[in-house]
Amino acid sequence: MARAATTTDAFNAVAEPRRRQILDLLAQGERPVNDLVAQLGLAQPQVSKHLRVLREVDLVRVRDEGRQRLYRLNPAPLRPLHAWLSRYEQLWNDRFDLMDDVLTEMDEEDSDDDD
Repeated sequence: MARAATTTDAFNAVAEPRRRQILDLLAQGERPVNDLVAQLGLAQPQVSKHLRVLREVDLVRVRDEGRQRLYRLNPAPLRPLHAWLSRYEQLWNDRFDLMDDVLTEMDEEDSDDDD
């Protein structure tokens, strides 16, 4: 069975956990590939493959500085992801509020039982 393309958009690209780790590291600042390799504990070809995917969807930019290639996050393609996820934020917040209410009631019942 053929794999779905991971380079079509930011949604597919960030579906892979290692690519999300790379984005997290690059969110802290520009880094050379060797730094990413060391931080992730992966082989350099694996990191380069993930960086290529991220570059193809424009989540990562690269620039040459001397003999090094420095990678940095380009957050703009994450906006559609954020917009989509933000629709669910209120739902999650409402559920957490309900859970807080239940836990508060349970605490109050436990306090009443102790009296």
